[in-house]
Formats: sequence, C-alpha cells, structure tokens
Amino acid sequence: MNMPSSTTKTFGQQATNVSDQAAGVANDAAKSAERGIDSAADALTSKIEDVRNQAAPLINRVSAQAEAAAKRGIEVVRDSSQQLRERAMKATDQTVAYVKDEPVKSMLIAAATGAALMGLISLMGRSRND
Repeated sequence: MNMPSSTTKTFGQQATNVSDQAAGVANDAAKSAERGIDSAADALTSKIEDVRNQAAPLINRVSAQAEAAAKRGIEVVRDSSQQLRERAMKATDQTVAYVKDEPVKSMLIAAATGAALMGLISLMGRSRND
C-alpha cells in the first residue's frame, strides 16, 4: 500500500500547516499570558506605592509623637532632679544652722548615732558567723 507521492506531500503539507497553526496559537497564548503578568505586576507596584504613600505620614506622625514624649520625659527628669537638688541644699543649710546653734547637742546626737550604727554592724557580723 504505497501512497502516491502527491498524497504524501499533501499529508506532509497539512501536518506542517497544523504544526504552524499550533505554534501560532501557543505563541499567542504566551504573549497573552505575558501581557497579563505585566498588567498584574503594574497593578501590584501601584498598590505598593499607594500603601507607601499612605504609611509615610502615619510613620512621621508617630515618630513626632515619640520624640515629643521623649522630650517631655527628659524635662520631667530634669525638673525632678532640680527639685531634689534644692531640697538637699536646704537640708544641708538647715543641718549646718542647727550645728551652729546647738554644737553640744549636735555632737551628742552624732556620737549616739555612731554608737548605734556600730552596734548594728556588730550584731550583723555575729549573726553571719553563727
């Protein structure tokens, strides 16, 4: 069953035509998919840019609030330390004035305080050794 050569050429030509059509369809599908991917990537890039633009003012606002809170905290600490310094100076001045007004009484109070501290230290030393 040999086919005539013209039939073989027709069959071969048809196969080539079908193959070319299939390649064309595949090429069209690939280009269409590429356009879809490009479109999706563009949309995603646009969304990311929108989110970045919306987030920037919020981040700046939060940063400014944190900076303001830190400055307020520093001011509070500075004011508190200044008040503490003033109280210490006042107590020192009062102590010096008391010692000048009552020197004998001040010496007796200092001696009694020293003796009490030595007694406590002595008791603590004994309890550790026991």
